[in-house]
Amino acid sequence: MAARDDSARGPALGYADPLGEPFLRTRFAVPARPATFVRRPRLTAHLDQALDTPLTMVNGAAGAGKTLLVADWAARLGRPVAWFTSEAGDQGSGLFWAHVLHALHSAGTRPPAGTAGPPGGPCTVDHRLLARLADELSGRDRPAILVLDEFDRQTAPETAEQLEFVLRHAGPGLRLILVTRTEPLLPLHRYRAAAAMTEIRNQELAFTPEEAADLLARHGLRLPADATRALVERTGGWAAGLRLSALAAQQSADPETYLKEFEAGHGTIADFLLAEVVGRQPPATQDLLLRVSVLDRFGPELAEALTGRPDAGPLLAALCRQNAFVEDLGHSCYRLHPLFGEILRVHLGARSPRLEPELHRRAAWWLRAHGAVPEALAHGAAAGDWECAAGTLVEDLAVGRLLTGPGADDLTELFSAMGPEATGAAVELVRAARGLAEYDLDHALAHLGRAAESPATGAAAAAARLSHTLLESLAARLSGAPDRAEQAVAAAERLRHEVPARLLARHPEITALLHTHLGSARVWAGHFDAARAALTEVAELPGDALTELPREDCLGHLALIDYLDGRLDRAESRALAAAEATRSRGGRPFPGAGLGQLVLAAVAVDRDELERARALLDEAAESAPGAGAPDPVTEACRALAGGRLRLALGDPAGAAHAADPAVAARVPSPWAMANTALATAAVLLAEGRTGIAAEALDGLDGLAGPLCAAEAAWMRLAAGHREDALATADRLLCADARTGPGVTVRAVLLRARAAAEAGDPGTARKLLARALLEARRDRLRRPFLDAGPGIRRLLDAPPLHGLAAGWLYGDGPGAGSPPLLVEELSGREREVLGRLAQMMSTQEIAADLYVSVNTVKTHLKSIYRKLGVGRRGDAVRRARERGLL
Repeated sequence: MAARDDSARGPALGYADPLGEPFLRTRFAVPARPATFVRRPRLTAHLDQALDTPLTMVNGAAGAGKTLLVADWAARLGRPVAWFTSEAGDQGSGLFWAHVLHALHSAGTRPPAGTAGPPGGPCTVDHRLLARLADELSGRDRPAILVLDEFDRQTAPETAEQLEFVLRHAGPGLRLILVTRTEPLLPLHRYRAAAAMTEIRNQELAFTPEEAADLLARHGLRLPADATRALVERTGGWAAGLRLSALAAQQSADPETYLKEFEAGHGTIADFLLAEVVGRQPPATQDLLLRVSVLDRFGPELAEALTGRPDAGPLLAALCRQNAFVEDLGHSCYRLHPLFGEILRVHLGARSPRLEPELHRRAAWWLRAHGAVPEALAHGAAAGDWECAAGTLVEDLAVGRLLTGPGADDLTELFSAMGPEATGAAVELVRAARGLAEYDLDHALAHLGRAAESPATGAAAAAARLSHTLLESLAARLSGAPDRAEQAVAAAERLRHEVPARLLARHPEITALLHTHLGSARVWAGHFDAARAALTEVAELPGDALTELPREDCLGHLALIDYLDGRLDRAESRALAAAEATRSRGGRPFPGAGLGQLVLAAVAVDRDELERARALLDEAAESAPGAGAPDPVTEACRALAGGRLRLALGDPAGAAHAADPAVAARVPSPWAMANTALATAAVLLAEGRTGIAAEALDGLDGLAGPLCAAEAAWMRLAAGHREDALATADRLLCADARTGPGVTVRAVLLRARAAAEAGDPGTARKLLARALLEARRDRLRRPFLDAGPGIRRLLDAPPLHGLAAGWLYGDGPGAGSPPLLVEELSGREREVLGRLAQMMSTQEIAADLYVSVNTVKTHLKSIYRKLGVGRRGDAVRRARERGLL
């Protein structure tokens, strides 16, 4: 009970209240504030407006701090305030008006003669009494302030009508403040429209983190800011919840841990809410609250599905009006206060433990029928109804989201509880997707087979078949089966016409994943033109969280194709984009994760940047998915880059070992086989077994692509097969314009060496000049270093020295000069570079330059390419070397 406070009271009347009992002074006193009370200036400043408006309403849930807020404001006002607190038995207008008149008299506002009730009964309330009271109030020099606390207990419509009559006709002589849990029956719309009303509602009453910290400090508790924010979030800033939590925490040896981990179903908070909110409701409403507690948000129809009651809508609306911790989200959607819902769920589990799973099951099927996929999945999992959960995912064409997108880990976690007892085609598809996501190819293929044996029927059949083909395409990619991938994607194209267009539009990842896996399978098979078509379609998709991983994967594959075509600049640009995405993405690794770093490592070997190549290989290894079936293309590229690095380090045996990709593919890859054969030939040449080395290279030219053909030609030349080597070089130099410097420089160098060995140094120098000009842009050093001492002597001659100085060798004239820029940096690129040196993040650079994050990323890629680096720190270092910073 509140402490007595006589500061705002006048002399007591000398008669009993209308029920024959003495007037209880505490019902007419401004309540005292406890020592732990927190004064909140933002709210008292708002409440000051009550002096300028006829009506003020402070409307909030039980324990929201309404009464203490108004009491503090009234006590500090410096003038008398009439206060009356209603109780449950105060029914009838006569009793109400007797108390109001006594409250006014206690505050020094003497009622008009004849309006006080007799000692033995309530006032006789008629129009004459109300008119005389309103007239008396309207004549005051300054308004009477009347606070009616717990006004929600006054439920008689006639009482509200009479109060509004007095308020309206009292004019400026009355300032009425209602403290209530519900909307009073007054015509509030009129006062709102006339700007004659001050309102403080539940949301405004909620404590801020700063106010909560003050409250906790007054209880002797000092928490870190993040812990305080978490407590405010959990309690919704509810004043009573914070205070009761603080009181309970005082009894704990570790208050901070207690406030983080306290159980909602126990203690004073649960007791308060169950008594003050649930206990005041009729049984039907209590049952409704318990049943909807399993839902995060709900409408009347879903509540009816869980309760079986046709009147769930009116009950929810009434609870919302009563501030019974039911929040109206608009559009006929509600939710429970988070802590209240948590307490109700605990209470439900204790009271009806078998009911909760059934409620989740009903909610899951209802939500699935109404297209609420995430909610249906969550409730299906909570109910252990895996047929519903898996069916929801497949029917929505969302199986691909187990493989990619920001929610992949959450979906994997959700289905991790699915046991072997669950059956059905959709369940098998989900199991297959989970297996593929973990690169467990054998189990995934088994589940795909079982899904095919019991295909889905009905409206979901087309979505299930399309989901099946998507998973087949990934399985084909991981198993190195390009024909199977082609068949899966062809089947998917036919099925697209059977699936609702709205589903396909909502799931861009389906097409992206299909074409990514198809493109990868084509790269493995050496069908580079067809692969480029499929991969480019995905790489050019607009930015989207659901297609981010496939785009990264496609960029890595396109970079590999460019590298095998000898186009180092384009390979590096695409590989940098893929590698940057891999570094910044985190989370679930994709099959091609690290492919960008591997291509960059191969480019670094060609530039004789061997330490950088080693670092990129290590970084790619960290990005790899881990245990399970490796991605064939990624592993073949790892073997290619690793083998080339070992050769550059003078370790042919290590190169042969590194160049053998550890994959068990159904179809061999021609370019992967060629890379292995080149490494084997290098070992044989190092051992002097030239004849066997030449045999190891037979048949590579038409299968492995131009880069492998150029390297095979060099090895044939070293094995003594001069004519064959020259024929290959001439063919490569006559190839279409798609062949890049990585191929043409090697072919020209081969012709130059052959000319030098034939005693034609003039022709050799002309060819070397051409090779240097083509290689300089891409800083392609490795072919010159591998060309032999004869070429080195020619390069040292003055006519060629200027073309080689500063970038080709690490010794001799020009040694120690920083590598030349491929292109000059643009003005905007210099601005971005300057902010890189200031350690600004991509987001901070974008904000500072007033451009988008994607624009900054594009500039970064161009800067990295022009400076010949792959990381921010390297870019700043190289820029300082060149005097750009």
